[in-house]
Amino acid sequence: MSSVDAVVVGAGPNGLAAAVTLARAGLRVELFEAAGTVGGGTRTAELTLPGFRHDVCSAVHPMAPPSPFFRAFELERRVEMVVPEISYAHPLEGRPAGIAYRDLDRTAERLGRDGTAWRRLFAPVSAHPDRIGRFTGSPLLRIPANPVTVARFGLRVLEQGSPAWSLRFREDIAPAMLTGVAAHSIGRLPGIAPAGVAITLAGHAHAHGWPIPIGGSQTIADAMAADLIAHGGRITTGTRIVDLRDLPAARATVLDVSARGLLELGGTTFSGSYRRALSRFRYGDAVAKVDFALSEPVPWADPDLRAAPTFHIGGTRAQIAHSEAEVAAGRHPSRPYVLGSQPTVVDPSRAPAGQHVVWAYTHVPRGSTLDPTEIVTAQIERHAPGFRDTILGSAARSAAQFADYNPNYVGGDISAGAVTLAQLLRRPILSPVPWRTPIPGVYLGSSSTPPATGVHGMSGYQAALFALRDRFGLGAPELGVDD
Repeated sequence: MSSVDAVVVGAGPNGLAAAVTLARAGLRVELFEAAGTVGGGTRTAELTLPGFRHDVCSAVHPMAPPSPFFRAFELERRVEMVVPEISYAHPLEGRPAGIAYRDLDRTAERLGRDGTAWRRLFAPVSAHPDRIGRFTGSPLLRIPANPVTVARFGLRVLEQGSPAWSLRFREDIAPAMLTGVAAHSIGRLPGIAPAGVAITLAGHAHAHGWPIPIGGSQTIADAMAADLIAHGGRITTGTRIVDLRDLPAARATVLDVSARGLLELGGTTFSGSYRRALSRFRYGDAVAKVDFALSEPVPWADPDLRAAPTFHIGGTRAQIAHSEAEVAAGRHPSRPYVLGSQPTVVDPSRAPAGQHVVWAYTHVPRGSTLDPTEIVTAQIERHAPGFRDTILGSAARSAAQFADYNPNYVGGDISAGAVTLAQLLRRPILSPVPWRTPIPGVYLGSSSTPPATGVHGMSGYQAALFALRDRFGLGAPELGVDD
């Protein structure tokens, strides 16, 4: 008998989801994490000044409400979330900002001539967010459970992922809003995969909304870690695993590591064809990030942005597409796309009384060493004159530093693999069970497997469910709150 039944490597949201699922099935589970704390992409820390708490990676969680794992885990009963009235905002110079309210009709009304087109685009998607969540949270090779809903979703993705994306709207703001969401995928636009991201996330904006956890994203990781320990699991932090042979004997091992990390851990243990598949797995462009501690709220020129926890800066659809193409070509655009969050507009606990925090990513070429502070500051200042004067402190992290922070972020790619149509089908291999590796009992459960990037826990959850069936003959365990 081994000392444990199952081992998990990596305590990001996917690793934690896998460990919780295995422990809830009655297995003895040990989780190993290289960093000193659990969380991975869901950590919160004082990065700038004392009393200012910043999300290190993820900040806003549109993928959490429709996630089958988090629904089963009853996340909403464990973590206090606020669902803002405004899901995201998109300023344009010299005109009112685009505002995506949770209320689809209110959003459409603000869009004027393009309001009807926006409503027609998103009404069928936002009406069935859980069906869309189940489809986008599973490998694309599977037959969908709701083919009509998926067909409507797919037609919208094909439209917005092709040159036809210019046909639906007549004004600038609606296509800019949608492109700002598509750019979350970090890649050339238009494209099928970015369009899938846009339709999914923007659809959730009008359904579940884009929730923000009170106290920071760390609360999500802490809730999963607490549940794991409550069901007999052990967590060992500060321990980097460099070889599968370093792990204790176990009947199942789930790895929350990138495809490259899996190749390094397994080495020649894997077959030649599997090693070649992992070697061919491509990584995408990267992010660089700045966190700001502010003396007061961001002085937006458009006052409607002051209530928007999430904002996208980058200009029109054409301007965002151009800046993303510059990044893909290995260049740093002079006016880059910026994805930002001002969580203290809904969660004042993140900063001292009356003060605020801002979290902002920009896109850069993979491996970039650029300090993004000035370029991000300038982009925000363009829409919020006087923003510089509110800055009490800042902390920046380049793409190269992100790769050092988390080995899964190869070159600063926070998606653990390029988000392209080919790599959504083959992530990291073309298989209906992409979590299985050639080594019996070893499974990959990271964002290098479906459904790719985002805080949803589904990659680890699905790997763990397959391991339970494959190695223990067990079904899905009950994950809800113990009453």
